[in-house]
Amino acid sequence: MTEAPALRPAAGRGPGLERCHGSRLSAEDGALVLRARGRTRRVPVGDGGVARAVFVDAAPADAGRDEPGRPGAWGEVRLQDRGGTQVARIPLGEWLPEAPALPQRAVQGEQLLERTGVAGLLKAAGVPLHVARDRNDPRAGSGKGGVSLGPGPAFPLWYWCVRGAAGTLWFSAFTVVVFSDTVPGWLVLLLALTALCGPVTRLALRAWTRLRAGRRRITVVERVAPDPAAGTGATVRFLRDTELRVQDRDLVLRDLGGQEYWFARSGPHAVTRLVKVLDGTGRPVGAELRGPGEQVRAVLPWDLWFGGAGGADGWSRLCGASGLAVSERRLSGKRTWPKGPVLGTGLLPRTGRDARRTARFPGTAAGVSSTAVMAFGNLFSVIQGVRVADTAAGPAAVAAGALGLVLQAVPYAVHEMRGRLVLDRPAAERTTNEEARR
Repeated sequence: MTEAPALRPAAGRGPGLERCHGSRLSAEDGALVLRARGRTRRVPVGDGGVARAVFVDAAPADAGRDEPGRPGAWGEVRLQDRGGTQVARIPLGEWLPEAPALPQRAVQGEQLLERTGVAGLLKAAGVPLHVARDRNDPRAGSGKGGVSLGPGPAFPLWYWCVRGAAGTLWFSAFTVVVFSDTVPGWLVLLLALTALCGPVTRLALRAWTRLRAGRRRITVVERVAPDPAAGTGATVRFLRDTELRVQDRDLVLRDLGGQEYWFARSGPHAVTRLVKVLDGTGRPVGAELRGPGEQVRAVLPWDLWFGGAGGADGWSRLCGASGLAVSERRLSGKRTWPKGPVLGTGLLPRTGRDARRTARFPGTAAGVSSTAVMAFGNLFSVIQGVRVADTAAGPAAVAAGALGLVLQAVPYAVHEMRGRLVLDRPAAERTTNEEARR
């Protein structure tokens, strides 16, 4: 019996790994079923539910920048009832595993529907699918209304609630402190404590992420670590963290930033073929993971993955454990490989600085701005605590502000120093993958 198709989310790392492990969109018992972060949502198919689907193959007007994670950049499938009212929508970029590694809309049209698995999912659900190349196409509707069948946010809800509540209180206290001539000590203490919530909550998120990762149960059939040739520039971090994991239902590529790309091993959108690519002289240059319609889903540069002394064994184990059809193809003339943007070409950052940036614990959409605001909040608390040092709350505010700065600086310093001194140094030729992973 063929397993029903289930979509896999876009790659994630840190807290976002929760989505890779648990978020799925499938067709079951006459409904589209979304499972994400412990909740289940069912959208009925047929009378009173989804009667047709329209794939709007166009990016929104404000998605002109090269931002792979920009909402709506990949287009969406709008699910409508018999009257044309939108019931739900499927954001395709959130269900394309390799989306974070590709320029926006690098894959379009029917190829995108096949890669994500949406075409197979709707076929299994018995929902006819139409394609609209223009957002003004009458079949596309207004695009408003209905629930979003996305895999959910990368960060858990409790994190946003705490940060939102603390940020609101901090900004209120900050406004009063800035525009008042006299400031009570208790208000400065409130300012310091709410500013402290930022770095404390971030550390709590780190601990929560590590705890959740330790509790996950996955069935691993085989792990294939890169065995690079000498002179490739492989680092200790690259050998320790990068791997290709064959699981019971998925093929997972993990990079040195901890980001995991999950590909189904069964269903109409599964990876189906492993192609060994040779140059004109017959020398291996890489391997390709291919999916529906022979689309290349990921590449494995040969010198990085199988160029070392144990590379032949790694290739053999991958071929045997994956169960994929294996073939070879030879490049003709002066053709370059791979052709076009594809996952797998940037797994080894060019510099240690790039590697540390990639491996840093993921931030919010605000990026560096969020860290800068937290640092400013804690520094401002120290300054205001000194101003009201003659009150009982003054020393406490100074201590809270200083603690906040320490809690931000220490993880960053440890990450940087460990990377510079150990992880981002060239791996010695005698260093094995097992030694690096310890």
